[in-house]
Amino acid sequence: MKIYKVKVNGKVYEVELESVSEAQGSIKADAPKAEAAPAAPVASGAGVEVKAPMQGKILDVKVKVGDAVAKGQVVAILEAMKLENEIISPADGKVLSVVVNKDQTVNNNDLLIVIG
Repeated sequence: MKIYKVKVNGKVYEVELESVSEAQGSIKADAPKAEAAPAAPVASGAGVEVKAPMQGKILDVKVKVGDAVAKGQVVAILEAMKLENEIISPADGKVLSVVVNKDQTVNNNDLLIVIG
């Protein structure tokens, strides 16, 4: 087994290579690591909380207090790393409060909207 360092797009990776003959040529991969499931919306006493999935800037808030929303409806647009991310409603209901404003910077897990 030989260990090599490979540079890809400026990032260095360590790679282990094993010499095998054609007759032995099978590859055993490590078991894939399970990724964490996205956090479920938190139901507070007043309703379901929609939180920021990552740090970024609120480009637009698509709802206002009192609006009826359907599960899967876009309620806000969050810009993170030059990408626009749609924040969707996790449940049907009525918007009880909107905690953020357009152009506001938010952190991961910051409360954005409460739906009841």
